[in-house]
Amino acid sequence: MTSSAEKQTVADSENSTRPPLGKLRGFRFFFLSRTISGLGSAVTTVVLPVLTYQQTHSPLLVSLVAAAGTIPYLLFGLVAGAVADRVDRRRLMVAADVLGAAALASIPLAAALDSLTGAQVIVVALLSSSLALFFDAGVYGLVPEVVGKENIAQANGLIYGAESIVRITGTALAGGLMVLLDPADAVMVDAVSFLASALFIRAVARRPHGDAPAARRPGFKESVAEGLRFLWGHPVLRTMTVVGTLQSFAGGAIVGQMVVFADRGLGIHGTDARIGFLYTAWSAGGIGGSLLLPRLRRRLDAFRILLVALPIGAVLGLVVVLGNDWRVAVVALAVWGSAYLVVLVNTMTYSQEVTPAELQGRVNTTRRMLSSGLGVPLGALVASTVTVRFGIHAGMSTAVASVALAAALVWSVHVRQLVRGPSQVRA
Repeated sequence: MTSSAEKQTVADSENSTRPPLGKLRGFRFFFLSRTISGLGSAVTTVVLPVLTYQQTHSPLLVSLVAAAGTIPYLLFGLVAGAVADRVDRRRLMVAADVLGAAALASIPLAAALDSLTGAQVIVVALLSSSLALFFDAGVYGLVPEVVGKENIAQANGLIYGAESIVRITGTALAGGLMVLLDPADAVMVDAVSFLASALFIRAVARRPHGDAPAARRPGFKESVAEGLRFLWGHPVLRTMTVVGTLQSFAGGAIVGQMVVFADRGLGIHGTDARIGFLYTAWSAGGIGGSLLLPRLRRRLDAFRILLVALPIGAVLGLVVVLGNDWRVAVVALAVWGSAYLVVLVNTMTYSQEVTPAELQGRVNTTRRMLSSGLGVPLGALVASTVTVRFGIHAGMSTAVASVALAAALVWSVHVRQLVRGPSQVRA
């Protein structure tokens, strides 16, 4: 087994020979695509629920639009992964961006013609999120192709750090836009960002895959099954997928109950600006996590990172849930947000590193389907149900319990590894 010192020596050698990511033309274009599109999507995340409520006055439909980002993973996750592995990824991503721009642009157009309905807003929210899913399915394979597998951790850290920044910026921008513009017109910002993203993705150069002999292309059903078999048959990746689902469950519980926790747990009521500080702290924590992950990966393997980050997350969750001072909660949420992002991006990075190029879309969309598609909405639902029955502290504790369960899982695997000796369990 390679020692930590040897691992660090190899990593330092690789770092000295590979070019910085900023000098990789393809990564620069891809980074700009994700940043600009992320800014527009952050605006839409705020504007579409507001627009839906204006049109329907239905809290249920507002919740449906707010959940539109995760629903497509449950419905089309397996399909999107199989498609991404069977077609040119860049073309798929460009097509998804262009169609997404057209769908979003239909909202201000219909508003200008005085024909906008709540049904159209809901359909557009679900359609644009479904197209974003197909875009993401292409991303999983494109990133290793553009930067090389040795650069994935650093690339993902930069991408997710930037997305955390633009998410905060975009939500603030949305509030300003709705003061100056009708919410329907503000949606045009996201439509334009999709078009800009498509242009940058189109400029990303393809890497040749070599002269491997052409293999028989499996049928669609067989193609999906192949990805599932790889995910289930890889011990570390299987464990990490379960951990990612538990982690996403916690995220859904935290975000879904944040307003209620602020009101009933911290005494922050109504439109108090401190509620915004809580949300911002959770999102801003992701920036720290994105900067920390590449450094951790140079010193620890992917599985050992989970052994450290998950217990820290559970302890910080207890600090949030048991405290009653909003200032302590803000700090704890920010650090917890860092640990949260480290776990999720570490898992995604490892998956991209070990998954063959031809399976990237299928394996990673399946993994994301279980985490974001299942974990986030289930966490929000369970936490809200527990809150109604037992109170807000019990509801928020479901997030802590989920992270603690994930920590117990990885430590139990680690202990079995120590007892049994070297095996495939360690990354």
